[in-house]
Amino acid sequence: MFEASPTGLVRNPNVWRLLWRGLRLRPADFALGGDRDPELLGDLAHPFASVEDVSTRLGTLEAALVERSDRRAVFLTVYTEMTAQTAREIDAGSFDDPEWMRRYLVRFAEHYRRAFVGFERGEYADVPDPWLVAFGSAVGGDALVIQDAFLGINAHIVYDLALALSAIGLDPGRKTKYADHRRIDAILARLVAVQRELLAERYAPGLEAVGEGMGGLDERWSTSTLRRAREFAWRTAVVRTDARWSAVRSSTGWLLSRTATGGASVLLSPTASPSTMRTLRAIEATEFELESYARAFHGRAVDGGASIER
Repeated sequence: MFEASPTGLVRNPNVWRLLWRGLRLRPADFALGGDRDPELLGDLAHPFASVEDVSTRLGTLEAALVERSDRRAVFLTVYTEMTAQTAREIDAGSFDDPEWMRRYLVRFAEHYRRAFVGFERGEYADVPDPWLVAFGSAVGGDALVIQDAFLGINAHIVYDLALALSAIGLDPGRKTKYADHRRIDAILARLVAVQRELLAERYAPGLEAVGEGMGGLDERWSTSTLRRAREFAWRTAVVRTDARWSAVRSSTGWLLSRTATGGASVLLSPTASPSTMRTLRAIEATEFELESYARAFHGRAVDGGASIER
């Protein structure tokens, strides 16, 4: 577990590894032109007002991206389902502080909305580096779909989450809020598992032909990785909340940006062999279709859903 202090945040060797990777990657290389489709911004001009508003507008955006075969939809398919399932758990009384959880979902989604709008308008100075890499990769089409999916998860959890938590506040009742924060782990882990399984099924015929696995591409966001990332987000939010100096808040913002960018660098550097990568790209070019994937994901996610434990 990470120590909730400025020095404790950087004491973990993995943080240093990600920082080093994040300093070497050039996010500006992923700035791929703005105003590609102004219609996408129609529903996103204003901040989200409620959980229901988040679900409705993100669902509309997901449908629009799927219709355009825009691979930014792959992350959004997971995210809309996570929001919907968490909202159902709030209504079912699964959280100790339901009102805080509603603010949590809305503020978290607001970070995504602002990043998407900035990227779509070509206002790249307003787009956090991890999102610039994630969106640019998806639009450019050079990475695999599974990489684009995890790039979005990386940006939203490693960068956005701590900022959202510190913005909505951890007090009063910090221990209760922490317990509610941890309860979301089960929902997200289940959805990421569905995503990995579904993508692995799509890739399976080609991988069987070359006799190889996915080189760890399907394991970059395991349950334990998700838990560590969300724990790091909480600890960073604690440091930002308890900070007495503005320099701590600015330095932790920089740390989040660089580590998330480093995570993107790792995701863009697969260990799979060149022949396996060529095979996976060939499968995507001829057999992967966003609409059927999104439909299958939502169906399987709902069928496999279960109430979280308190």
